[in-house]
Parts: sequence; structure tokens; C-alpha cells
Amino acid sequence: MSSPAEATGPLAGVRVLDLSSVMMGPYATQLLADMGAEVIVVERDRGDKNRYMGRGPHPQLSGIAMNLLRNKRDICLDLKDPRGREACLRLAATCDVFVTNLRPGPLRRLGLAYSDVATRRSDIVYCEAHGYATDSPDADRPAYDDVIQAASGMVDLMQRVSGEPLLTPSILADKVCGFTIAYAVCAGLFARARSGAGAHIEVPMVDTMRSFVLAEHGAGAVAEPPQAGAGYPRILTGMRRAKRTADGWIHVMPYSEENWRDILIAGRRADLVGHPAMATIQLRHENSAWLYGLLEEMLPQRTTAEWLEICERHQIPATEIASIDGLVAGLELREHPVTGSYRSIPFPVRFSGGLPGVRRDAPLIGEHNEELLAEAGYAEAEIADLVCAGVARRPGS
Repeated sequence: MSSPAEATGPLAGVRVLDLSSVMMGPYATQLLADMGAEVIVVERDRGDKNRYMGRGPHPQLSGIAMNLLRNKRDICLDLKDPRGREACLRLAATCDVFVTNLRPGPLRRLGLAYSDVATRRSDIVYCEAHGYATDSPDADRPAYDDVIQAASGMVDLMQRVSGEPLLTPSILADKVCGFTIAYAVCAGLFARARSGAGAHIEVPMVDTMRSFVLAEHGAGAVAEPPQAGAGYPRILTGMRRAKRTADGWIHVMPYSEENWRDILIAGRRADLVGHPAMATIQLRHENSAWLYGLLEEMLPQRTTAEWLEICERHQIPATEIASIDGLVAGLELREHPVTGSYRSIPFPVRFSGGLPGVRRDAPLIGEHNEELLAEAGYAEAEIADLVCAGVARRPGS
């Protein structure tokens, strides 16, 4: 398989045990790995669901998994077998961070709750993320992105805009919570560096997404007594959408009074310059539907290229509509040692000194069993026994 590049970046030297699945946890640990952390994925015999989410170049590697599992090593353990659980705990003792999105009940039954792991490594930064808080009556309810979108107010927002209780066409809750896990772990590591003490961190998805949604949509309702209903008016108008031009589509967002003056003049509606409805940010937001309607009237007068030039000249925020296919086509091509060419999604943050990018291509299930068990202190004969017993194995080998 691929020879890994040396780990650099702000998290180089940090070792993470990843007992998570699907998107939320693996996305968080991908971010940690991209910043230099050494991430060890623990999977069960058939591997994680993200390996089979859509088509991919290998039976064990969907297109999603090709990027989600990069910069990670992989061990396949039967955690219901006491020997598999023991191997997991011995690995945890070598790690700085433990990330899981198993629900509290399964964690307790497997003997992998915080109290179990902390007995092996007292200064571990242990982060558990699941649908609902452990002290709530819903603690062990299953939850996926769709359910959390509904429980957090996202679906209500979509209904206010479209008239239908729709989900966003992205697994938004999983990814927002993945970011939250990543920054919470970094905070836990920072606190440990100062105090020497570990941390038990919990990221309930529904609480995380409610906080995310209410950041702007609490709006005037957060005052007591309320000054207005919940919901940020500019965002909730159905007129907030891409607009047709003479030859295509564009998204233009005049924001300041100057932006509106310049685009009204370019759109041959100079008669509206100085209109009272545009005098302040608050008034512009309250009159968003009318203002966006004006854009729909004006923009078909010119081509997309003409509008982009006008907007650039007057510093009006605007862009063409990017296609998902086009974005994928623009990604860097890499060579995976098993699957061949694939496109690599770049890490979005830039650090001084740079990051090494992809140090390891996505592993197959159990690819690093032997070397990781050896790092956990197992002798060759012990490793052979675990493999022969099916406690640690490579499916398909």
C-alpha cells in the first residue's frame, strides 16, 4: 500500500482512536487527520456504512469513503468478543483522543464508555457524539441527519420558505456536528496541555443543530418580551434565490445602500435610488422580498458576463452558479495504490508552513491490523491467535 508522508501540521504527534461511523464522526476525524493527527479507525467485520454509500472504484471504497478515510489507518475488531474489546482498550491507552458516535447504551454494553477508557488512559480526551444528550430521556434514541434536521428547526425553515417541510439537500447536521466534534477535541487537547487533565466531551447533535439554527433565526424572538417572531426575515423570503440573466443564471447579493444604488442604476431603475425602504439594513431586510423581486425584473436585461463585470466594478457580491459536476472535475487527481485514480477534496484551511495533504490513501477494512496490534503491545503469536479466531481480520483476505 501507499508509503505515508511524514505528519506535519498543528496536530502532528496527536494520536486519535476513531470508533465512529457513517459521516459525522469520520468527517470530524478526517479534519483532525488532515491537520496532522494520526487517526486509527476501528471497524467491525463488514466495515463502516460510509464504505458503501454510493458507487466507488472498489467494493470496500465508495467515492465518499475515498476522501473520508484518507490519512487514517484501519483495524477490524469484533468488539463483542472480550478479546476484541481488550484490544480496543489497549489501543486507546496509546492514544490522546477517543472519538465515538455510538449511543450511550451500546457504549456501556461494550465496556467502552468514558469510565472504561479513562481507566486505561486517565488523560484521554474522550468525545462522544450522538443524537441526544446522555442526561435526556431520548439518550438512546437512534438519530441520523434527516431526523436531526427535523428536530432542530431546519425543516421548519424550509417549510417557511417553500411551503413544504423539506430537508436540505446535504447531510448538513452530520457535517456541522463533525466540525463541532473537531473543534471540541482541539479545545480538549489545548486544555490538557495547560492542566495535564483529560476531558470527557459530549456533542449532542440536536443541541448542536438547534444552536446553529438559532444563531440568526432566534432573531427578535430572543428578547423578553419578544420584539418579533423567530426567524431572520431576509433569509426566509422565497425570493432569495438565483436569478435569470439574458443568457443564464447568477446570484447577486447587493447588501449595502451603495450596492443597491449601483445595481439600480445599472438595471435602469435609477428612479428608486434613495427609496425609504432601502435606507437602513433593518429596512432592507424587512423589505427583502420586494428588493429581490426588483433583481428578478432587472437582471434579464443583461448577460451573466455583463452583470459580473458590473458587480466586480462596483464591489457588489455576485457569482455564477457553480455545478457540482464542475467542482468535482476541478479537483486534484491522485493515485490510490488499489483503486487507481481518484479526485481528492482539499482541506479548506491554510496554515503557515502548509499541510502535507494526503499522507495516506483510504485503507481497506483491517488493512493495518497486525501493525496496530503490535503497537498496542501484542506479541506475534498473540496477533496470530486473534486473527485465527476472527477477532481481528481482514474481510475478503
